[in-house]
Amino acid sequence: MEENRYPPFFRTGKIDLDSTMKLLEKFHMPFDFEHVKHVFKKTLDKRKTQMINIEDFRAIYRALVHRSEFRELFCAYSPDCKILSATELTEFLRREKYETTACETSALEIILKYEPIEEVRKRRQMSFEGFIRYMSSSDCSIFRNEHKTVYQDMNHPLCDYFISSSHNTYLISDQLVGPSHLWGYTSALLKGCRCLEIDCWDGSNNEPVVYHGHTLTSKIPFNSVIQVIDKYAFVASDYPVVLSLENHCSPKQQEVMADYLRNILGDKLLTSTIGDTVVTQLPSPEALKFKILIKNKKVGTIEEGMLRRNAESHGETGEISEFEYLSDEAETDEKAPLYRRTRSSKRKNEHSHSLPPRKKAKVIFMKIAIGLSDLVIYTKSEKFVSFEHSLANQKCFENNSIGEVRARKFVKHSAKEFVSHTSRFITRIYPKGTRANSSNYNPQEFWNVGCQMVALNFQTPGLQMELQVGKFQDNGGCGYILKPEFLRNHDSTFTPHSVGRYSKPMSLSIRLISGHQLPPSNLSKTNKADPLVNIEIYGVPEDQTRKKSSVIKSNALSPRWDEVFSFTIQVPELALIRFCVEDEISLVANEFLGQYTLPLLSLSKGYCNVPLLSKDGDNLEPASLFVHVWYY
Repeated sequence: MEENRYPPFFRTGKIDLDSTMKLLEKFHMPFDFEHVKHVFKKTLDKRKTQMINIEDFRAIYRALVHRSEFRELFCAYSPDCKILSATELTEFLRREKYETTACETSALEIILKYEPIEEVRKRRQMSFEGFIRYMSSSDCSIFRNEHKTVYQDMNHPLCDYFISSSHNTYLISDQLVGPSHLWGYTSALLKGCRCLEIDCWDGSNNEPVVYHGHTLTSKIPFNSVIQVIDKYAFVASDYPVVLSLENHCSPKQQEVMADYLRNILGDKLLTSTIGDTVVTQLPSPEALKFKILIKNKKVGTIEEGMLRRNAESHGETGEISEFEYLSDEAETDEKAPLYRRTRSSKRKNEHSHSLPPRKKAKVIFMKIAIGLSDLVIYTKSEKFVSFEHSLANQKCFENNSIGEVRARKFVKHSAKEFVSHTSRFITRIYPKGTRANSSNYNPQEFWNVGCQMVALNFQTPGLQMELQVGKFQDNGGCGYILKPEFLRNHDSTFTPHSVGRYSKPMSLSIRLISGHQLPPSNLSKTNKADPLVNIEIYGVPEDQTRKKSSVIKSNALSPRWDEVFSFTIQVPELALIRFCVEDEISLVANEFLGQYTLPLLSLSKGYCNVPLLSKDGDNLEPASLFVHVWYY
């Protein structure tokens, strides 16, 4: 029994495939099982046994880990190709990683962190094993280390930021018959989403429910949604969360909603202005840290709501419990929203907000409870009429939601006015109603004109969500990205079609060197694929481009390209770069193997590894690309 405590390797001097995997794991290096299995079987060749010895294991390890491209770099700085001194590693960091401030102290930190051989580490040197671990680490990722934490100025008004936003957050499938699930909210918040949508409808027993109205999607209790939001709101980010209410509830159940919001969220819920009651500018993400804001219709102004609450706190209670407001479904060109009281008031000097329509229109009034209305502070939903109307009438704390079709027309025909509008007011874009399968539009075209809340169906994988995830990796993944100055300036004449003098072009060169342990093709019975790499730029129309590498036949383990791609990007502040690895199935069809997207300005310089993600956004480690990046 005593000998059974030890793995077979130590008892017999030979090990099988499973024990090989377990032993490889002890080296703290990630391995893809399909590649290990292939190399293991190749090592056995025509032997009748299914076991390998210690020399075989070393050969397998070297085949998987000792990459020739790393060896070439190592030997360029190590005179004996065995050891790098701290001085030689410093030289490598300066010349190949463009770390101008690198010194022996920073080199020693790398040695202590990555060198696995104790004797070498004690001599303050780095072996090839240590060099491999360093070059494969996140410290050598193509994504700049300094952008992995919040580094931008977070003291601008909320409207100066791109805000990670989801659409129909409760759905985890399609828009018609799929399930509604609390995981939709948990997942979005853990991904750094800062604007969640909640479709609220009357439920039985006076309990509001959340689901996609007039469809067969399942229902979840409103109070359960708020409990999940309370739990996960600030796990991924400290910065404010906006709850965008699609409110279809009766005033009675709206009061229930208001009670849940106050009682469950407690101090997290923003219930009053910060500082002055008169709001002339939106507060900053920094000022709203750990706060949850309600985005909904509101009766009157913030100041009126504050006066009403103050009066109530002094015992001056009136009889108003609800107002009617003009639904977004109504077609009207009024300069102000229509409100009317539905119960009498004992208060004096009460303002009337009811205005007759200028022209005959279908007027649909929806009732709003005062209790819920008063929870709306800086994010009052206001029907969008026109850019001219907003410029003349809209308050800084009022925001608009515009459907993708209408917004796309504005991008095409009124881009300058659109940019001017988004420099002043938070603007939310949402998918058209015909996207029954929860497909997404391309968010880039709306970021290009400064739209803050470009809402996507987070449950739907694909290029659009890859752009979303890639963009909001920036600034520590906090869900807020400071817009470029030319999209914040009220007097800007920038448009995506006429970038003018607002940006300095970037020259970018990417040398695609190799791939490592790429996912095998679904068509392959072994670990093979015919990989190629697309390098794509997303940004203003002039910057949109894609360049394709050659195909490496039957090699997903260690394909080698050594190809250089050059780009000139006119507006780097808005551009994203995407690396997409595919398996060439035929001349007209390719299979997706993995991708990685990041902001152009978050690119590291020098030799970098590009981690690859699956269609669902999961890390495919150890699958990666190895590249050299240079730009100016």
